Amino acid sequence: MPAADRAPHFVRSFERGLAVIRVFGPDRPELTLSEVARGCDLTRAAARRFLLTLVDLGYVHTDGRVFRLTPRVLELGYAYLSGFGLPDLALPHLKQLAEQVGESSSLCVLDGDDIVYVARVPTRRIMTAAITVGTRFPAHVTSVGRVILAHLPDDEIGARLKRVDQRPLTPRTITAPDRLRAELDRARRQGFAIVDQELEEGLRSVAAPVRDRGGDVVAAVNIPVHASRNSLDSVRRDLLPPLLETVARIERDLAVTGPGRAVPRAGGTHG
Repeated sequence: MPAADRAPHFVRSFERGLAVIRVFGPDRPELTLSEVARGCDLTRAAARRFLLTLVDLGYVHTDGRVFRLTPRVLELGYAYLSGFGLPDLALPHLKQLAEQVGESSSLCVLDGDDIVYVARVPTRRIMTAAITVGTRFPAHVTSVGRVILAHLPDDEIGARLKRVDQRPLTPRTITAPDRLRAELDRARRQGFAIVDQELEEGLRSVAAPVRDRGGDVVAAVNIPVHASRNSLDSVRRDLLPPLLETVARIERDLAVTGPGRAVPRAGGTHG
């Protein structure tokens, strides 16, 4: 966030502390002090203070040379998931879907310009990156992201498309705002989205939106598959019908019981 856009209450040091936690990831489970400083655009002295504070709080462990997160960081996400009842409500339906089609299924929500996995039933590993609850991807290159983005207000869609990173992840990645807008319009009209090898080569994914009792899109369910085993026609023929049936069951349960607390709207709380 540019300094000029920060509100008077903004605590810069808190932002930097969170950045230190977020610099770790599946491909960077252990980092040296220099790597953390470089990844967070901090001086070594500042990075050291943040890291040692997190060590004292139990969120980071160090052997004196490298640093890594501890399981305690799960508390930060659990506080959200335990109050957000949709993942628990959806999980039995995701399991049934995964068993029916023999592929993984997941529930994702929109957070800023990313989608975040909040429930997942894995079967086969088909992506280079390991996917777990909490994994994030840019929304515009995922099927779940597109079906959620498609149902945002038009002015918000326009603002988000202007922020899209123009660097393609694969040769098939769509980054041009006008083409992305056309894909979102298609997803809104047809009620689902298929993304073909835009996030990772060899990966196809189909997703459908989940609506709350008020009709707002609050999440999406997807099925990812190997492109070598599943043509676009077979995705539409064999996977889309059970996916839509699963979403309908989740929505029926959501309408009757509701989540543990109000479900966040698709726009989230981030710009």
